[in-house]
Formats: sequence, C-alpha cells, structure tokens
Amino acid sequence: MSSSSKPVIIECRNLSKLYRMGGQEVAALHDMNLNVFKGEYLSVMGPSGSGKSTLFNMIGALDRPSRGSVSIGGVDLTRQTNLQLAYFRNHHIGYIFQAFNLIPSLSALRNVMLPLTFSGMDTPSAEKRAEDVLESVGLGDRLHHRPTECSGGQQQRIAIARGLAMKPTIMLADEPTANLDLHTGEEVINILRDCCDRMGMTVITATHDHKMLDKSDRILWIKDGTTERLEERKNINIRIGAIS
Repeated sequence: MSSSSKPVIIECRNLSKLYRMGGQEVAALHDMNLNVFKGEYLSVMGPSGSGKSTLFNMIGALDRPSRGSVSIGGVDLTRQTNLQLAYFRNHHIGYIFQAFNLIPSLSALRNVMLPLTFSGMDTPSAEKRAEDVLESVGLGDRLHHRPTECSGGQQQRIAIARGLAMKPTIMLADEPTANLDLHTGEEVINILRDCCDRMGMTVITATHDHKMLDKSDRILWIKDGTTERLEERKNINIRIGAIS
C-alpha cells in the first residue's frame, strides 16, 4: 500500500511560527501545509535553521504556532489547553533524541519506566511493560545497566524503548543515527521501520543519513520555513553524496 492510499493522521494548515529577534520578526515556519499519512515513514531534510526543529515542536505538541493549525487524528492541537497538550504528548507522541537524553543515574529499565510512571501506571505494570519493550529492541540482557555501562547503540535503543513505552501514535526522531557507527545505525533504522510495518506507527525523522532516506516512504525537504520539495522514495535516486 502506498502512503497516499492511507488515511491522513497529521494535518498542518498554513502553519507559521514567528519569533522576535533584535526588534525584528523572524519566521521559523511560514505558511506550511503538510499531510502525513498513518503508518508512514517520513524523513525530513533541510539545512540548519530551515525549520525542522520548529516543525517537530509543533507536531509534538511542545509549542504553539503563531498562525495556522496542527491536527493529529482529528484533534486540533491549537485549541487544546496546556494540560490537554501535556496529556496528548504523554499518550500519543514518542520522542527519540540525537543525544539520547537518558538519566545517567537510572538503569535502562527505570529510564523506560519514566513515561509510564508519569502517566499514572502502577509500578508492577510499568516494570512489565518496560521489560517487554526493552526485550523488543534487543536489550533484554541490559535491563539493570546504567547508560554509562552501555554502548552508544545500546543507549539509542534504550531511548527508542522509552519512546515506544506508551505505544505512541507518532514517533518523532531527531537525527537518531548521527552518533552511531554504520552497523549500529542500520539496526536503529530497522527498528524504526518495523514500528511502521508491524505496529502501524507513524515515524517522522529529521536526518541527513542516506541510509534512513532509503527506508523512507516519503522525503520532505524544508527551506526557509516552508516545503521546498516532497517526494515518494520510489521516485528518488539516492546515491552516495547525491540525491536526484
């Protein structure tokens, strides 16, 4: 099934985000329109300052647009209270960060349990869920290891497990392979691809990694805060150092 034949889950309409800098108004996003389909793998590319992080913050319910709207599954995020947005983030959005953002004093198990505990899940249920999701990313033997006792690839898989813990509708991944070697990066990509294929999750990544692009359903290029190009992966020729 092609992405375009799937239902739309994310709708961005005339999305704009303005900041005041030195007395001037700067547009991080400018009238962006975007549909993202349920269960697709969308890669987002663009130079530093192009608006990728701002777009992630809008979709992830971390910030509000200056104009326009973001709807996820029919829920208009711009009409939600801060408390409603916090609930939405916790139950529907998973995050994977380039720097992992794990708590060094906690074990892998406790790091993954955090979002479950914040959601109000009782400790035995949270522990069982965290064990299951760590097992699913190949870390069943690392439950009680702290991040400093794990390799970079293992730390990233802990971060993925934490993102998966609440069974989110959407996973946002910011350069998830940037700090990893080739083999480990491919393992991470395969886990994310599996989230789409097996779990029906929508995955959006900000990346410059051509390996990640190759696994995508579509690729979005952002420039100056708006869509420059949006293509299905099958229509793009990806070569080392070049895309056409």
